[in-house]
Amino acid sequence: MIENWIKRMATLQAAAIIAILGWGAWQGVAAIRSAPAQQRLQPTLTLEAFLAGRFAAAVNHVMAHNLPVDAYARAAGGYFRWRVFASGGPQVRLGYADWLFLTEELRPWPDAAAAMAERVAGLARIKERLAAQNITLLVAIVPDKARVQAEQLCGAPLSAQAAGRHAELVASFQARGITPIPLLEPLRHLAAQRGAYWRTDTHWNQEGAALAARQIAEAAAGLNLDRPGGFVTSFAAEESHGPGDLLRVMGVAIMPDGWRPAMDRQRLATTAAPAPAAGGLLDDEASPQVALIGSSYSLNANFHGFLQEALGAAVTNLAQAGGGFAGAARSYFSGATFREAPPRVIIWEVLERGMVQPVGEEERAFLAQ
Repeated sequence: MIENWIKRMATLQAAAIIAILGWGAWQGVAAIRSAPAQQRLQPTLTLEAFLAGRFAAAVNHVMAHNLPVDAYARAAGGYFRWRVFASGGPQVRLGYADWLFLTEELRPWPDAAAAMAERVAGLARIKERLAAQNITLLVAIVPDKARVQAEQLCGAPLSAQAAGRHAELVASFQARGITPIPLLEPLRHLAAQRGAYWRTDTHWNQEGAALAARQIAEAAAGLNLDRPGGFVTSFAAEESHGPGDLLRVMGVAIMPDGWRPAMDRQRLATTAAPAPAAGGLLDDEASPQVALIGSSYSLNANFHGFLQEALGAAVTNLAQAGGGFAGAARSYFSGATFREAPPRVIIWEVLERGMVQPVGEEERAFLAQ
């Protein structure tokens, strides 16, 4: 009887080992077949790369970062930090009622004053060059979420540098002859009523985006623009989840509500352009007179649509997510769109926190032109 029990245990152990090995093999195959892995591996599929060890290094990276189980392991760690230690990890600060904030909005940055001065001076030179081409540049500072929604910070202190950053930035612009469009106080007023930014996302919510668009349109009211109007914004009948990028940074986006801060809810807004004139040809349509460059804020919460509706004019959206202060501007000013169809007005949306972060070499070369 003991021998039969030993045999059964040995069989179970063997089955368990086979299952674990099979599960591990599946993890490896799934990781290799994933799109990010294929992108990383493709350049190393040569004999030269193999002999140089680049193929092996790429495989090691895939195994370390693209296993299907990784997302669940990160989610478990994120849940543990959030629930046990009331922490969002190194990049996310928790506030009241599951409000989330980027720690980079709170912290000081090295050489912040020099970085701000370099960017403001570069933007002032660009403004002068554009004015010589009869192009008006409007600058809108997107204030930090931690500044606008300060009451939800739960006592998390802003660094001394962060506390004075917005006022210093406005003063720096004004000293260079640039009057930024005032967004901070209107957004604060909205935040005090019902919120201007998403609770679990970095960006302004749809109401905040619409308010910012109206402020910018008001600043552009006296400019020489054709304003045919006809842009109409509608809202989905059903609610859906908001974007929630800070949940992804925490690693808990795949968790269900209750195992993470609950996601924001929204009725998704979309803005429809007016129909083209009857009988008009494609080539007869005029190029948009307004160009929008900036950050992911211009790509979120239907800001672009709200801006077109508020202006009553079409806007070419050339913003870049993750492009920093000058990424979108570098691409736009060096491209065919600006060269072949220059606008009358350029709206440059800049992030408050991005103005003091270290200046990269490509950005420095662009700003020095």
